[in-house]
Amino acid sequence: MAKKAKILHQTPAELGYTFPPEWHPHEGTWFSWPRPEGISFPGKYHTIPENLARIMDAIQQRERVHINVPNDNWEYIVRRQLKEHGCPIRNISFHHIPTNESWCRDHGPAFVLKKSRGKTQAAIVDWGFNAWGGKYPPYGEDDAVPTRVAEILKLPVFYPKVIMEGGSVEFNGAGTVLTTTDCLLNKNRNPDLSREQIEQYLKDYYGQKHVCWLTGGIDGDDTDGHIDDLARFISPRQIVIAMEEDPKDKNYKILRSARRQLDQLRDQDGRPFEIIEIPMPGVIEYDKQRLPATYVNFYFVNGALLVPTYRHRKNDRKALEILQHHLPKHKVIGIDCIELIWGLGAIHCLTQQQPKW
Repeated sequence: MAKKAKILHQTPAELGYTFPPEWHPHEGTWFSWPRPEGISFPGKYHTIPENLARIMDAIQQRERVHINVPNDNWEYIVRRQLKEHGCPIRNISFHHIPTNESWCRDHGPAFVLKKSRGKTQAAIVDWGFNAWGGKYPPYGEDDAVPTRVAEILKLPVFYPKVIMEGGSVEFNGAGTVLTTTDCLLNKNRNPDLSREQIEQYLKDYYGQKHVCWLTGGIDGDDTDGHIDDLARFISPRQIVIAMEEDPKDKNYKILRSARRQLDQLRDQDGRPFEIIEIPMPGVIEYDKQRLPATYVNFYFVNGALLVPTYRHRKNDRKALEILQHHLPKHKVIGIDCIELIWGLGAIHCLTQQQPKW
């Protein structure tokens, strides 16, 4: 039985902690395995284990994979499914942490680090989680995940007592956090907090100096505009944004507006960013529903960048080539996510990095 985690009553910023960028070296990556009775993949759950196995196989070659499952029976099932789809399990750990859904980016632990006397220490920030503004109850098991992970890893925990999802924030590793007004200022998250108060929480509990805001969210995104579908850092000075070429597409105006806003943003030192444009994969639908397919829902692992692809031969290739050009020290790997996107998320939405310390 894991011991209860130590609660830290000051803020991470006060104690010298900060949230590292995604390209900081990882110890591993956390997942929450989806259950067939969940709401994320109606009518297509049977297609998801193979998609997950492809993603986990690419990761376990480079770092440890941690999978949350409800119990021993589920661990047995998942082990068999991974083997069936060609994913070795020698570098995979299972944890008996029940979850409601599979989107570990949003309900998983936020690891913060600090250096003290030549050593790096870690802690976990356990933000509140309410299933994207109360859209998909129940969510109590998801909300409990960060503390459960802290108990297993014997790490202390901060409790901001506000709602925050990992997919709503993006970090450049030099003190800047990028987010959207559509999500963080939505009254279904923290209705009693002002923009200034939310900025202060971002600075205090992620250990950041500066907040950059965008407005907008891509069509089909049920999160009210997560930044990880819109624009992403690939270095302290570089932001990648997807652009839609078809003026008739609903994303055309949304993304051009976001692109203009990016030109006006400045980093923590007052400098403009380098903006890198990649294409969108076009309209991806299932059962007459527009899905939030975008290549910017990529995920950094040790030595590689995993990029969701959507069987758009020209734009899949173009997006991968542009990202590879700007990340010469990483291997850019495309992974077909045409089945996974039915859950309204892709690789970044599923994953939560555990940095090395």
